Amino acid sequence: MALPEAEHIWFDGKLVAWKDATVHVLTHSLHYGNAVFEGVRAYQTPKGLAIFKLQEHTKRLFESAKACCLEIPYSEEQINEAHVNLLKSNTYNDNVYIRPLVFLGYGKMGVSHIGCPVNTIIAAWQWGAYMGEEALQNGIKVKIASWMKPAPFSMMAKAKASANYFNSQMANYEAQLAGCDEALLLDPQGFVAEGSGECFFIVKDGVIITPANDTSLVSITQKTVIQIAEDLGYKVLRQRITRDEAYTADEAFFTGTAAEVTPISNIDGRVIGTGKRGKVATELQNAYFDVVMGKNPKYEKFLTYIN
Repeated sequence: MALPEAEHIWFDGKLVAWKDATVHVLTHSLHYGNAVFEGVRAYQTPKGLAIFKLQEHTKRLFESAKACCLEIPYSEEQINEAHVNLLKSNTYNDNVYIRPLVFLGYGKMGVSHIGCPVNTIIAAWQWGAYMGEEALQNGIKVKIASWMKPAPFSMMAKAKASANYFNSQMANYEAQLAGCDEALLLDPQGFVAEGSGECFFIVKDGVIITPANDTSLVSITQKTVIQIAEDLGYKVLRQRITRDEAYTADEAFFTGTAAEVTPISNIDGRVIGTGKRGKVATELQNAYFDVVMGKNPKYEKFLTYIN
């Protein structure tokens, strides 16, 4: 599906036409993979378009950049303001996905990035359910990948770095070739880590379980869903999940900025629960959408309104 274009992209402090937001083919990050990014969503609320947890996403962007030795030439406040100004400059009639990206630009080649210019962009476009509306209702088929998450001494799992997502891309490709919708990756010890771009949850005997972020990104959506679940009275455990525990779960689902709350109906040919969206996933999904769409006053502090 073609990417739905908007009018402008924020590029190094200026709003430029979508078609003009281009870079040179010798851009350093294109060759060597050192770039960091975020996935942020803005929702159409009763009070207008609002960005969910903008400050938290920007803070994580800066932490990722620090870990990867990229010096963003703007403050967190300037990046937050740029998000707002970008959305004001474009026209949207649906929910929006936002992609801030910090990368090494043109001017130097070779593995060393010392002396490379650092560029920053923010793009935003209309984007609905990441895996389709049907997936939110009926769940998706998942395959445990042959690729594992890198060990903490191999890559920086806490950085939302572009290079980390090559691992995810290959796992996702493998899953789709096998007729599944998404991949589930194990860590180097053989425990479940995460999806190719989502956090993993299971439900067993009424208890919600999700792994610690030992080899995965510290997820803003995962934290939000845990808080919602606890507010609804569920017990939530952060502990390791084995492959067979995933197979025999009463329910399973992914969470993420793009994925939101997506049920899992099948893992490696094993039907999970009823093979449809379960009771807990349904309740959490409904509650999550109420939160991000400004319908739950308790969480409204996490919304940055554009209008």
